[in-house]
Amino acid sequence: MALAASLAAALPSAAEAEPERFDTVILDAGHGGEDIGAKGAAGTQEKDVVLDVARALAKRLEKDKLRVVLTRKTDVFVPLEERTAIANDARGDLFLSIHANASPDRSIHGTETYFLALEASDSSAARVASRENEAFGEAAGIAAVEDPFIALIGDLIATEHLEESSDVAREIQRELGQTKLRSRGVKQALFVVLTGVQMPAALVEIGFVTNRRDERALRGSEKTRIVDALEKAVRSFGRRYDARRGAAPRPASATHD
Repeated sequence: MALAASLAAALPSAAEAEPERFDTVILDAGHGGEDIGAKGAAGTQEKDVVLDVARALAKRLEKDKLRVVLTRKTDVFVPLEERTAIANDARGDLFLSIHANASPDRSIHGTETYFLALEASDSSAARVASRENEAFGEAAGIAAVEDPFIALIGDLIATEHLEESSDVAREIQRELGQTKLRSRGVKQALFVVLTGVQMPAALVEIGFVTNRRDERALRGSEKTRIVDALEKAVRSFGRRYDARRGAAPRPASATHD
């Protein structure tokens, strides 16, 4: 009895256990393979730009001792259900889907960041979600997502992380506002790629490839500033994530600020 009591005293209680901390980021480069996404006048393809940004961002975050999982590492198309499975199997703390925007009106330019909602925040957000969702075709189960019962289940799952999803979207857009690209703000819409992930999630549109100014930015040095902005936003979100859960701050050597 005395030995058992000694062993029990030596083991940490549930209250003393190490709190959950921010350590795994899922980066989802949109489109890929035969699905090129949006295309600019100079030939810039969305699938290539967003993969470049995702890879560069992954390297930055890994230097911060974070585990980074890419839903695609090369120019391949990854189905919706596979992207969701990769994220959930990795038990990510953040899912960030990276895209580049498009519009028939070539004068429209700038960056936008979204988090999930059943109703789009405006007609423009609804059009963006529709375009991105169409990339998955019938496999996305868009009709099923629009079914009230299925939508309710998805909404209940998303609501658990709604506040943090909103927080990270706002942090991303705040940092992107420091680049030379116009900030078009934080919006909400029903993106199917965000519906099944069981973690805070956001989708960022890093510029309009259909706008000549944005297209040049996405092909040039401004792309590095976009990566800088996304890195800062993820790290800032991670610090707040840890603080909310009572985890100790990361060592200063793990950051670049």
